[in-house]
Amino acid sequence: MRRLLYVHVFLCCLNVAHPYCPSQCTCVFHGRAEGTGTRSVLCNDPDMSDIPVNVPVDTVKLRVEKTMVRRIPTEAFYYLVELRYLWITYNSITSVDTGSFYNLKVLHELRLDGNMISTFPWESLKEMPSLRTLDLHNNRITNVPTEAIPYLLQITYLDLSSNKLATLPSDLMDIWPPFNGAPISTNSSQKVVLGLQDNPWFCDCKISKLIEISKMTDTPVILMDLFLTCSAPENLSGVLFQRAELENCVKPSVMTSASKITTHLGSNVLLRCDATGFPTPTLYWAKSDGSPVNNTIQESPGEGIRWSIMSLHGILYKDAGNYSCKAKSVAGSAEATISISVAGSISTTIPPLRTSIETGPTIQGTTFIPPTDNSQVVMSTVLPVTSTTLSAVPKKPKTTPSTSLQKGSPKHGKIQQGGNGRKLAADEKSKKSDASRSVEGLKIVEETSDTAVLLWTADGLPNDAPLTVVYLPYAEDDMKRTVETTAGSGKVFLEGLSPGMRYSVCLVAKGSAAGKDPCIDFYTLDNVEDGGQNQLFVIISGIACALVLPLIALLLYKILALYCKGRNTTSEEEELEKESYVKFETISMKQRTLNSRPTELWARRQTHESERMLLCSRSSIDSQMTYKSDTSRSEYLC
Repeated sequence: MRRLLYVHVFLCCLNVAHPYCPSQCTCVFHGRAEGTGTRSVLCNDPDMSDIPVNVPVDTVKLRVEKTMVRRIPTEAFYYLVELRYLWITYNSITSVDTGSFYNLKVLHELRLDGNMISTFPWESLKEMPSLRTLDLHNNRITNVPTEAIPYLLQITYLDLSSNKLATLPSDLMDIWPPFNGAPISTNSSQKVVLGLQDNPWFCDCKISKLIEISKMTDTPVILMDLFLTCSAPENLSGVLFQRAELENCVKPSVMTSASKITTHLGSNVLLRCDATGFPTPTLYWAKSDGSPVNNTIQESPGEGIRWSIMSLHGILYKDAGNYSCKAKSVAGSAEATISISVAGSISTTIPPLRTSIETGPTIQGTTFIPPTDNSQVVMSTVLPVTSTTLSAVPKKPKTTPSTSLQKGSPKHGKIQQGGNGRKLAADEKSKKSDASRSVEGLKIVEETSDTAVLLWTADGLPNDAPLTVVYLPYAEDDMKRTVETTAGSGKVFLEGLSPGMRYSVCLVAKGSAAGKDPCIDFYTLDNVEDGGQNQLFVIISGIACALVLPLIALLLYKILALYCKGRNTTSEEEELEKESYVKFETISMKQRTLNSRPTELWARRQTHESERMLLCSRSSIDSQMTYKSDTSRSEYLC
């Protein structure tokens, strides 16, 4: 490689002194009167099989046409730093390396049409920052990946016609107006020319933007051939883009819960965004500067519908601004904006220092100083308190006074910022922090499936001291409920509970430290109505069983009886057959005369019809018996 580099350096030096033209090429210098000019090189020898390496370094235009060249190697033109036009057309090129166009910083036009390229290295375009024209028509390209889109931002002439493209990435059209949001201009220099004809297009939502452009009359994107045609699916085969109507393809639409929100400092805000479209769009949240927002969730309850919620916790002034919700799919995109304003003034209050701050959760919230007659409400933010042991303890705790606009009043006195004011504030805070210690004896009584009564005793607290009862299902902070009461009431009624669940209830005094509030857990009773329904179900089931079992037993009895009766009937018929046979054998007939009737041939005793059928007879009445004489005995043939 180093040897090759030396050769190129030598050739460059030689070309500067005496420009040399490759043997299979033609070099033309286009001079000007002032002695300057440009050089162009044409290589069109049919026997040429490789890209020439000794092209003059001052070449501005290089054409390699109608040769046997099959491959463009890496760094094939890196020494041609002045090359602006590179045409490698109608050759047999099948392979292009990623580094084939290395160091072509001023290249303006690249034409590779009329070859057999199936895969083009799109990332190689980053080596040509000045490129504006890319001609790849009449090749075998089957795909333009999404990764190629960033490299096509500066291209104003792109010819992909006469390839094997069936679709394009839906985001490709987003880099050009009107889909990129830029205003449509009539300036011809801002026009983009696309050659996409003679490809087997599959007309679906992925190319819906291309179909939409073909229907536009005034657009900065110009199609070389307006009569683009669908090849698939079958119902759109042969249909022009301008007349194609896509099924199940609807551009997204976005709706937000509000367009403008004003909130207080330190509060929590939830923003909701709903979108519809087909295919189902995806939602993205972003700030006004374009940076994405991560604390979001989204869900699709059905086909073509999606919603998303963005949460902002502990709002600060820097969180104010515009937030955009963008819905995007292959059919298009839509966007809605929500503006957030933060109201309130902020000051810092440092709690008194102690020798040891007990371990507990961080406290961060907003406290309000009650106003006097001529004062205003001051919003103070309590700084986070962490678990720390202090080595140096001052004798007198100090607090930083809150900056406010309160005014003095002769009746109530003026708010002092000196030692007395700090002492009063410390005493008041000490009283509030001791409030939770005077509340004890928490217990739950009269609990039912949906209600309960909380009792407590408050020693040392005034009866009108405000208390807050906080109750929620165990370990479910998002279902928290509160009840305001006073210390003197001694009890509070909790309602709206769910049956058979574990609840936690805490009694919070105003100004109490986190982790010091007394709490208790309890269980609600199971639903009595459900138990009654279950008991009724058991009773009904027992009655049904009591009624069905005898019927089943009776049915089995009947079946057995019929079975036994059938067997008895068979036995009786066999017995009757035997009995009839015996009687027939022992029976004696009357003496008959020739004039006697055939009906008198039966025995003296009357016989049953079933017994007669046991007798064998001949086929006719005349053959029932034969007389040899008047005294001869009847003869039965069996």
